[in-house]
Amino acid sequence: MSKKTVQTLDDIARLAKVSKSTVSRALNDSPLLSKKTKERIQALAKKHNFSINVAARNLRVRQSHTIAFVTPDEKANFFSPESLFGFEIIGGIGNELRSLGYDLLLANVNPLDPASINSYFDSARVDGFILLSSHTSQVTIEKLIEVGAPFITWEVPMSNFKYCSVSGDNITGGMLATQHLIQLGRQQVAFLGGLADDLTVQHRYQGYENALKATGRKVTANRVAYGDYSYASGMDAMQRLLKQSPDLDAVFVNSDLMAIAAIKVILESGRRVPEDVAVVGYDDVSIAAYNNLPLTTIRQNVPMAGSLLAQNLIRYIKTGEVTNVTTPVELVIRKSA
Repeated sequence: MSKKTVQTLDDIARLAKVSKSTVSRALNDSPLLSKKTKERIQALAKKHNFSINVAARNLRVRQSHTIAFVTPDEKANFFSPESLFGFEIIGGIGNELRSLGYDLLLANVNPLDPASINSYFDSARVDGFILLSSHTSQVTIEKLIEVGAPFITWEVPMSNFKYCSVSGDNITGGMLATQHLIQLGRQQVAFLGGLADDLTVQHRYQGYENALKATGRKVTANRVAYGDYSYASGMDAMQRLLKQSPDLDAVFVNSDLMAIAAIKVILESGRRVPEDVAVVGYDDVSIAAYNNLPLTTIRQNVPMAGSLLAQNLIRYIKTGEVTNVTTPVELVIRKSA
């Protein structure tokens, strides 16, 4: 491509092998891009005597004051009518964004397809993204960082990247739940987790394991099962646990919805809750208190987490400050344990 044919951002983008939005940010010295990327693109522009049309640039970089929440795929059961976690975290996000002068857009895209998410940013429909990283691939995170798209995740960030996040103190949460069951005198404490490859679940399992080992107890595979946070998966996993370990007398469950499903299975097996099997859930969504058997659970204040996701993303958009916030958790004791 000759110097005379380099006339648009698209031309520079093709030469640099990046998106048009990345070129725009580089030529505007955006703090969202790495120094190396900016210098490479700026050098190409200088070489080809390319300069930005200021009027067009101002139109392109106009803020939408809209944030996209990337909804997980249908397998995540995130917005199923039976689950309140998704609605409570969205409520916290939406309320906070409103107070900051931003709108909320639910982006129903495939989080495993980086191009489908980035299309919202390139078209200037949104200023940034809120994601659940347990349902987001590393490729997507890499793509968003590459194009300089502001985003924040609900989960501890992957160690090889630097980006904004909010997460609950899941190791402490797992320890609190398990310690409570041990202090009740329970001898065979089971673990019913969410998605096994989810870092959040792995941290809760670590807390569970730490609490057992602290009292000299062994962690055994027959007292561990996983679901996908849905009610049906909670029933299936609890049925497996009772079959694998019929002598279990307590179970720490990674969501309130699955915990309520587990209680149903335990009662249908002829056992009593909490007399025969004590149950602790996680999240403390409203259904935990209003269940027929009020649920002992780990509270992580989901609406507050949503509010922090919104606050810290807007701060990043305005200042470039990367924040990684861990929210506290607490044990809430009710009748199930």
